[in-house]
Amino acid sequence: MRSICSLLAALLAVATTSVALSNQPNIIYILADDLGYGELSCFGQTRFATPHLDRMAREGIIFTHHYAGSPICAPSRNTLMTGEHTGHVTVRNNFVFGAEAGERVPLGPDDITIAERLRAAGYTTAMFGKWGLGEDGSGAEPWNKGWDEFYGFVNQKHAHNQYPEFLYRNAQPEPLVPNYGHFENVFANDRFTEEAESFLDQQSESQKPFFLYLAYTTPHSDLKCPQDSIDQARAKHPELTAPGAPESALVFAAMVMRLDRDVGRLLAKLNELDLDDDTLVIFTSDNGPHAEGGKDDAANTYFNASGGLRGMKRDLYEGGIRVPFIARWPGKIAPNTTSAHPSASWDFAATSLDLAGVTADNLPPDGISYAPKLLGRTQDQASHDYLYWELVFKNEGRQAIRQGDWKAVRYGVDAPIEIYHLATDVGEQNDIAHEQPKRRDEFAHLFTSAREPDPRFPLRFPADSSSRQP
Repeated sequence: MRSICSLLAALLAVATTSVALSNQPNIIYILADDLGYGELSCFGQTRFATPHLDRMAREGIIFTHHYAGSPICAPSRNTLMTGEHTGHVTVRNNFVFGAEAGERVPLGPDDITIAERLRAAGYTTAMFGKWGLGEDGSGAEPWNKGWDEFYGFVNQKHAHNQYPEFLYRNAQPEPLVPNYGHFENVFANDRFTEEAESFLDQQSESQKPFFLYLAYTTPHSDLKCPQDSIDQARAKHPELTAPGAPESALVFAAMVMRLDRDVGRLLAKLNELDLDDDTLVIFTSDNGPHAEGGKDDAANTYFNASGGLRGMKRDLYEGGIRVPFIARWPGKIAPNTTSAHPSASWDFAATSLDLAGVTADNLPPDGISYAPKLLGRTQDQASHDYLYWELVFKNEGRQAIRQGDWKAVRYGVDAPIEIYHLATDVGEQNDIAHEQPKRRDEFAHLFTSAREPDPRFPLRFPADSSSRQP
């Protein structure tokens, strides 16, 4: 049951919502898990092809400067759901500092999700996939945070298993009996695609707009995939098993190719149901590429997973937070377009409400709608003064800021501030902080003023602390 605070928050969302437009678009948001900036062929991948996402890019727009909310899972998803950056969100890491393994911070009762806001505006809401923002019994489960329908993983550690023995359908665990005994017969992501297709079938008969959030768990480890996709990858790209290829290359490529196939299925379903022109589809990732489960090597050089950017998952350099972004909306978004507008996952809440014709007076101020950029109204597009990230990793508080073409990073609040000029050094190889003393001082001030301290996620750890962040 929702807490009183949660109910008041939901009521507030309704009370501050204006009358919605009659032509509200359907919205589908597809989130890959640990997919790097360079791991789609439309973003430069050459080891394998992603034809359906390539087609989506040709029929829509690519953002080349889009950022995840965090270089790790849970806080990135918090920014997406609430429209706040990681200096303000409730969930700033996968675990609380100093907690025993498995102890996680859920969304708070006052955290209003975009699902709650859109539902208050008349949308039917559905989520299929990985939640990770509130355990069963926390009050922050997906069925208590705005979703009319939910099917998937509640616990993010559970989502590391691509062949689980159960998934939640709303508040009830639903068995996947063919996977009992550690058998691998039902791939979780196949179920999410099937649920999404069924949901679209249902909504085609409805007069209400819908918001569908598909949070796939591919290509996160563990690196497993149905054999038919592995066979297809081997047949189409024999170089994946050639001498010198990493042992995991074939399976990893098969996972991304299957994800691409599923996006193709959803686009085909929209066309079949004559929903294409009424539906905005967005595809992106929750953070940069991983190297777990035997994937590639620590630098992901075989797949060039970060697309030439520095760093990967858990890094606040570009490779950890800059992610692929594709948006498609026939008749509204001009085909085959590219934008370098800097945007972030915490902009989605403002964007979707903007497109739905909704004004929420209590929407967090961190996000800026990128709807004008999607719709070709460049003259109306507002820009961020800066984008901010923070992460507690091990015993180190990491921070980063992008302001225009300038990027500041520091790994530890007492560490020197590094400064990079992204327009001339996108790989962040030349720290020019010594040439920019005034700018360095301004970034130092922003590193303090951009955030609200949270004792559960301290950026400066006690000197005698023996407890480390997982």
